[in-house]
Amino acid sequence: MRTIPAAAITDVVAELCIKANTQLPPDIVSALDASRQNEPWPLAKQTLGLLWDNMELAEEKNLPICQDTGMACVFVELGQDVHIDGNFEQAIHEGVRKGYGEGYLRKSIVGDPLRRVNTDDNTPAAITVRLVPGDGCTITVAPKGAGSENMSRLGMLKPADGVEGVKNFVLETVKLAGSNPCPPIVLGVGVGGFFDKVTYLAKHALLRPIDQPNPDPFYAQLEQELLEEINALGIGPQGFGGRTTCLGVSIESAPT
Repeated sequence: MRTIPAAAITDVVAELCIKANTQLPPDIVSALDASRQNEPWPLAKQTLGLLWDNMELAEEKNLPICQDTGMACVFVELGQDVHIDGNFEQAIHEGVRKGYGEGYLRKSIVGDPLRRVNTDDNTPAAITVRLVPGDGCTITVAPKGAGSENMSRLGMLKPADGVEGVKNFVLETVKLAGSNPCPPIVLGVGVGGFFDKVTYLAKHALLRPIDQPNPDPFYAQLEQELLEEINALGIGPQGFGGRTTCLGVSIESAPT
């Protein structure tokens, strides 16, 4: 049995909150670079260039890439042979509180959806824990801005709708969103499961690097088809037109 002090969890979460908001992962950097090189529409190319400059300045000056630093979505893979010395969830919340404070990140969370009183520290975090074998603890912090979260959709399709039904729903969702989620977007898609499971699948899919296709060739092909069809919509960066509406599509599925 391995013991991890709760204070260590807090420190790691705080560090990840700052890093996730100031540095893009390598797969996104590579996709953005390729897009700005290959985008033929001048306004779209200029917009992608501005996003690239913003990304470099954010990392250089340790500033947020985007002003919307989002809700801290914390995904944990907790080993079955791990004992947390202290309150695990409170340690995560404290890490968010610390990270958003020390990183001077915008604090957007309200304690009640209708009365809209800001919690002033961006807590509580949205925590998802999965038990896994072993004595490790893997923590991923994925800030989710409301501009993209508000564009999310859940659809209940009939079995007869099949692959085309899924594709049509995804394309319709992107069309309806338009420029609101500040494209170029990275799209997570959940298929199957049940009402709340499928939304988890969609969000968890975003943790997979976009240069790693789904291990199932069937879904890998579907990801590529959706990416091509989304970019053919002509929405473009920030809605200014062009071929770069989406940098990557990741799909996760579950029995249903």
